[in-house]
Amino acid sequence: MSAFVGDPGNALPLTGERTIPGLAEENYWFRRHEVVYQRLADRCIDRDVLEAGCGEGYGADLIADVARNVIGLDYDEATVAHVRARYPRVDIRHGNLAELPLADNSVDVVVNFQVIEHLWDQAQFAAECYRVLRPGGVFLVSTPNRITFSPGRDTPLNPFHTRELNAAELTELLVTAGFTLESMLGVFHGAGLTVMDERHGGSIIEAQVQRAVADAPWPDQLLADVAAVRTDDFDLTPAGERNIDDSLDLVAIAVRP
Repeated sequence: MSAFVGDPGNALPLTGERTIPGLAEENYWFRRHEVVYQRLADRCIDRDVLEAGCGEGYGADLIADVARNVIGLDYDEATVAHVRARYPRVDIRHGNLAELPLADNSVDVVVNFQVIEHLWDQAQFAAECYRVLRPGGVFLVSTPNRITFSPGRDTPLNPFHTRELNAAELTELLVTAGFTLESMLGVFHGAGLTVMDERHGGSIIEAQVQRAVADAPWPDQLLADVAAVRTDDFDLTPAGERNIDDSLDLVAIAVRP
């Protein structure tokens, strides 16, 4: 299936590589990503922020509600053009995440949500984030939890992912780059999504995957449930309160000393 988002002449294709707003069939994944932006936006208040790998741009625009300045960076020229046209508050730039086109000590926060699993050289990227952050700056990272996203697999289930991480591996990556880990959190289904899981054979995620694999029409109940998902349906819980290895996504807050 091919779908598009954005103004005519400046639309982005739904390829499976990025998550986009405004599509009923994509709403579960969009809300699962959006919740992390919403819950961590306060770390960006009155700060100079870089979103490294901003994708469609909705997250950078959300951060722009509270930040002093938001730079968006993406490697895809069509994406950069889309963000420039749709989100004028974002200072969008084209560039490679392995060589961030920013000066040393130039931003207070680096945001990298659902991107690091796409990168071939994750260590180089983490080192670049350390470089551009000011002392005391914060690196905010989210990524699918390998244990639950691609269970029992040696290679990622998503063909756009190069290397998925568990909590211990993400921690090691950040600490090796020089960061201090402030906290590790996990994204979990809340009560409403737990009910939806039960209604769809135990997993609303698996129900969506099966539909995609079969390239079949959406059952009415599944589409209605997916379209109804909101960010409040997800819990963002610190490691220790729940088993982080059971989380859907990992969310790390790391500080440059």
